[in-house]
Order: sequence, then C-alpha cells, then structure tokens
Amino acid sequence: MAGQSRKWMILVAVIWIQAFTGTNFDFSAYSSEMKKVLGISQVQLNYLAVASDMGKVFGWSSGLALMYFPLWTVLFVAAFMGLFGYGIQWLVICNVISLPYILVFFLCLSAGCSICWFNTVCFVLCIKNFPANRALALSLTVSYNGVSAALYALAGDAISASTSSLYLLLNSVVPLIVSIAALVPILRQPSVDPLSPEAVRSDSIMFLLLNVLAVLTGVYLLLFGSNTSDTSTSRLLLGGAVFLLVFPLCVPGVVYARRWFHHTVHSSFQLRGSGFILVDDDDLELHKRLVSRETSYNNLNGSLLSDDEVCEYRSSSQKLCNKEEDSARCCEKMIEKDQLVMLGEEHPAHVLVGRLDFWLYYIAYFCGGTIGLVYSNNLGQIAQSLGHSSNTTLLLTLYSSFSFFGRLLSAAPDYVRAKFYFARTGWLTIALLPTPVAFFLLAALSNSTAALRVGTALIGLSSGFIFAAAVSVTSELFGPNSVGVNHNILITNIPIGSLIYGVLAAVIYDGNVGRGLKLMFSDSVVCMGRDCYFLTFVWWGCLSVVGLVCSLLLFIRTKHAYDAFERNRALVEPQRNWSSNSIA
Repeated sequence: MAGQSRKWMILVAVIWIQAFTGTNFDFSAYSSEMKKVLGISQVQLNYLAVASDMGKVFGWSSGLALMYFPLWTVLFVAAFMGLFGYGIQWLVICNVISLPYILVFFLCLSAGCSICWFNTVCFVLCIKNFPANRALALSLTVSYNGVSAALYALAGDAISASTSSLYLLLNSVVPLIVSIAALVPILRQPSVDPLSPEAVRSDSIMFLLLNVLAVLTGVYLLLFGSNTSDTSTSRLLLGGAVFLLVFPLCVPGVVYARRWFHHTVHSSFQLRGSGFILVDDDDLELHKRLVSRETSYNNLNGSLLSDDEVCEYRSSSQKLCNKEEDSARCCEKMIEKDQLVMLGEEHPAHVLVGRLDFWLYYIAYFCGGTIGLVYSNNLGQIAQSLGHSSNTTLLLTLYSSFSFFGRLLSAAPDYVRAKFYFARTGWLTIALLPTPVAFFLLAALSNSTAALRVGTALIGLSSGFIFAAAVSVTSELFGPNSVGVNHNILITNIPIGSLIYGVLAAVIYDGNVGRGLKLMFSDSVVCMGRDCYFLTFVWWGCLSVVGLVCSLLLFIRTKHAYDAFERNRALVEPQRNWSSNSIA
C-alpha cells in the first residue's frame, strides 16, 4: 500500500513539473519589452520565438541522455538549461548586461531545449509507474503544461504587475525550485508490481477524480488568472492556484479508501481505454495479433479469433475499402491509394515518410496546432497594435486556460467510446474547425475587444486538443512501438511553421510601419492599427482551411481501419469477459 501511495506522489510531482515548465507559452508577455531593449525589428523578434521552438528539434538528446544518466540528473540538466537561458535573458532585458543578438538567439534555443528535456522526464515517470494506466497518466499530466502561462501571469501580477521582465526571472527560477521539490518522490520510486483488475479499475477512478480537479483548476485560472486590480488580491488568488496544485497530494490518502470509491462511484462509470492511447494493454495485444494475422492468417496457434472471424474481418475491411465502387471512381482511386488497412501496424521512419496518410497528418498539424502556437507567440504585438496592451495578460490567460481545456478534452473520445464511437481522426477534424473560424473572425472584427478574446479562446482550445491528441493518433496510425521516433518526426513541423508563419506575420507587420510609432530611445518600430495583422489573419485563416481539408481527407482514408478495429474489439470482448469470469 505504501508503494501505491508513492506512485501517486510521483504523479503529483509530474503535474507540478508540467504546470511550471510550459514557459514558451508566455513569450508574448515580455516580447515587446525584449524588442525594445534589443532594438530589433519584428522579423528579428520572430526569430527568437523560432529559436525557442527549435528546441523540439533537439528533443531526442534527452532520450540519449537517459541511456547513460539517472533520471534525476536529466531533470536537473533541464532545470539548469532553463536557468541559464532565461536567466541571462532577464539580465539583458533589465539592462544589467548587453549581448549581441546572435547570443540571445542561442539563449532562447537553450531555454526551448530545456522544455523538451522536462517533457521526456515526465513521460518516462508516467510510463514506468503506471503501466496499466499509463495513457491516462500521460493525458492528465500533459494537460497541465497548458496552464503555465496563466500561472506565470498570476505570479507576475502578485509580485509586480508593471514589470514584464519578471516573467523571464520566474521562467528561470521556478522550474528549478519545482525540480528540487520533486526530487524526493522521484528518488523513492516504488517497485512496479502487476496490478489486479480491481486495482486497475480503482486507479481509473483516481484518474477520474484528478481530471475533475484539473477542470476546477482550469476554471479557477480562467476566472481569476488575469486579475490586475491590486497586488494583495493577486497574491491571494495565486495562493488559491497553488492550493489547487498541492491538493492532489491528498490522493495517496484516498488510496486507502479505494474500496469505498469502488462501491459508490465506480458502478456508475465504465472506464475502458484511455484518452492518450487508443486502447488498453489487452486491446493492443489483440491488435498485434490481428495485424500479424493479416499477413499470415494461416498460423492461428494461440489466437483469440477463429478462422471464420478472421475471414469476416478481412472481407469486411475489403467491403469498406471498395464501398460505392461504381460511383465517383476517380475520387475513390485517389482516396484508396496507399490506404491504411489496419491500425497499429509498425512504420519505420523510412516507410513513414513514404505514406500519403502521414503527409496529410503532417499538413493538418502544420496548418492547425502550429499556427495556434505562432499566434500565441505574437499575442503581445497583436494586442499592442490594436491598442489593447493592457489586456495582454488577459489574452495570455485566455489562450493558456482554453489550451488546457482542449488538452483535457482530448481524453473525451475514450470516455464516451462505449456509447458513441467515432474515429479519432474524425475528432481531430472537429478540433481543427475553430481555428479558421477564429482567424476570419479576427480579420473581420479585429478592432472589437470581444472578437479578440473569443478568437484567442477558440485558437487555444483547438491547438490544445491537437497537441494532446497527436501522440495518440501517431501511435494508432503508425504503430505504438515506433511512436517515439515517428512523433519526433511529426513535430518537426513546429519550428518550420514557427519560422514560416512568424516571418509572414513579421514582414506584413514591418510593411505597415508607415502607420507605426517610433519608440524613443530605441531603434524598433511599433505598428499601430488594424492593418498590422489583417493580412496575417487572412493568410493564417486560409492556411488553416488547408489543414482542415487535409484532416478531413485523413479521416476518410482511415475511417474503415478504425471501424474494423472497433468491430473486432467488440467481437473479442465477450470472449475476454467469459474467460475472466471462468478464472474468477
């Protein structure tokens, strides 16, 4: 029982790490001040945001480090990279030291790389300590990464609302403090023993309660995270936010009362699967057998399905692939070309890059979630150009909070799967819908404060869902064992998109400097007015429509594979339940 309590303490430690290490989301809070101090153009400022995102390109280095060093070492290397990267930037923005632009660029790169190292540590801790519910652990903890900007905004108001450079100081020091606090549970990791089915179900209830608490935390930050009335009130609100982050420590005590939860709560819920990976371990094992059977279905030793069921699976898949063969033949040939037949088939990197489905997925992410991230990087300049500089903290909190809700919603498809099944690529398409709507709304009504807030919330919700659901989609379409490599290939679109979209916005911004205002004691220029970002919003809206179309095509091409998997899972479920009852 003590080991069970310690694993929940590790989960809480991971939540703390994730909640305070999404430091790239608050770039817009100090970007205007950084631009002024360095005397750089909007294009050069965008390159600094790109440098932070480029840290994801070097995320593989953390996995390599874990092969040779203990976990706690990697954790503190990440903390000190952030301390170095953000700390020296803070000295620069406070005019304590002066550095050339190229060195500031590399400081941003170091800070961005630290975030990837923190994420790797968190993923390893969740996978190691929650083998039966690792997907639920991952989806919950990743969601907290979305509230970092709101937390730092609240902390900044509590200390000094007028100093934007304070964000850099907090970004450098707070992750190190949290790493020190998380060190004890990480060093005292319990041995991982197989859990009984009852214990797995009990853990699922714990995750349900933690998700409810996460929603309460998000609502709290949304309602109070942008308070700027006075410092004393902000400190009180910050204390409430910290309490909500510390409250999950009660979970180890709840472990001792799990029998009560089983009788009073669990009977009302059926939590099968998870929000981060398509299926649980048994479903994945079944799926591996189905995949192997597709290639060599004559070898059925130890299989769960009979010959007739295998034939039924193959024939049903073929029917779905050849549906409406006589109508729209040309369109169907395009859709069926190199189409995925089954979920979970492993794709090595060289096979992955040759698949049309991967590139549809890549473009959908590139023109969806990545645009949302670039929008958050430009929030400071967008608010400033529209005369809403005083609302930058509010906009930052809106984006952060709704990104958090979007990440939590990524688990919803699995909670409702028993009563309403829909392919995850279809959910991804639905999640992309708010992005073009938001950008066209911003282009049409950018002078409206309400439109700016609504657009920011929609973009945060959409991009948050995509960020959290991406690992699940990657593992389902291209294999769970290859997800580490394949997902890193996918997220190369983030620095590429950050560069392309950011330069596009910066060029349009600098092209309107005739309507801008020359800053005193600085060589930088501020563009004021609706025209500064109007064309940018139009371009981003059109590109997000391209991502939506690619996501829709991906859904059409993969729907039959999802349907076939769900149908075969339903066939095996009665046999599995019968076997469990017989053993019992």
